[in-house]
Amino acid sequence: HLSERKDLQNLDLMNLAGFCRNCLSRWYFEEAQKIGAEIQKEEAQQLVYGMPYRVWKEKFQTERSQEEVRTAMIKNDSSHSN
Repeated sequence: HLSERKDLQNLDLMNLAGFCRNCLSRWYFEEAQKIGAEIQKEEAQQLVYGMPYRVWKEKFQTERSQEEVRTAMIKNDSSHSN
């Protein structure tokens, strides 16, 4: 679903759900490693993004202010500590 919803920015997803596509691809990669699956980080990203991450970023990621990013990261970090 997330690979189809290119209009949903990672930062918006982070604010809404507390995780983003990058988190999902990292979790996928980490769990694959635990079970001994042969997968590279870039392959996990492509599974989540539906294309190579750098391509998705160039085509669909919008610029956000440093303040927006900082606020989202602080909010996300505090939600994980509860």
